[in-house]
Amino acid sequence: MFTKRMTMFIIGLVALAALGCSKAEQAPKQGAANSGAVEQILQRGVLRVGFSTFVPWAMQDKKGEFIGFEIDVARRLAKDMGVTVQFEPTQWSGIIPALLSGKFDIIIGGMGIQPQRAMKVNFSIPYEYSGMSIVADKLKAGKFTNLADFDRPDVVLAIRQGTTAADAAKKHMPRAQLRLFDQEAQTIQEVLSGRAHAVVASDPFPAFQALKYPDKLVLPLTDPFTKEPIAFAVRKGDPDFLNFLDAWIRMVGDEGWLAERHHYWFRTNDWKDQVE
Repeated sequence: MFTKRMTMFIIGLVALAALGCSKAEQAPKQGAANSGAVEQILQRGVLRVGFSTFVPWAMQDKKGEFIGFEIDVARRLAKDMGVTVQFEPTQWSGIIPALLSGKFDIIIGGMGIQPQRAMKVNFSIPYEYSGMSIVADKLKAGKFTNLADFDRPDVVLAIRQGTTAADAAKKHMPRAQLRLFDQEAQTIQEVLSGRAHAVVASDPFPAFQALKYPDKLVLPLTDPFTKEPIAFAVRKGDPDFLNFLDAWIRMVGDEGWLAERHHYWFRTNDWKDQVE
């Protein structure tokens, strides 16, 4: 009899413990939903944006203010959220760790969707597409007309580290030598100084450099040799934030705003006098 009662008592304790665990598990989920990125941004009144400088995605004008396609996108996103925007310029090689550490809420910086990156962050749907292009030294590579010409052990390619340009170069020109730098300006100087044959970078940076140094640089390819979807990157575990971003991208895309801003920054020189 004692054994039967004890058994029933233990079963009751287990049931109560299971019920308590169930309630405990539900509480954090509710709290997490209430403290998601959207809620935090609205309460703070500020959208913190991580980015790195890439012409014409994001750059500084003569007054030291940030301008560019990504800057317009970030300002419009913050405006539609009813908050102000706070820009957090960050070295590209460390931008994902900075996001994960909570330094900012979102990366809006021409970041291409990649499986390796998707293991660390969540991506929105694409809001733009980019592609890799090449700008080359006229003397060293003026006669090169295709990727095979650059795929040689004696060819040196200057590339900004941490970008998908390095992956594209390794895939399409595996025999070439790669030299990695922190800034795009350093890659161009490497070519202008004669230490490298070419720079591999996202379009339209190579085209702008060829226009800027027409006596020294040339575009060996007529079109980008890759196509890359560009998206917002956020921390994992926040589907509400992703849902909002996807809806926002669809809205401004359908109204033609994204296409209009992209055309201004990537297909015209109307903004050049702001930086030169």
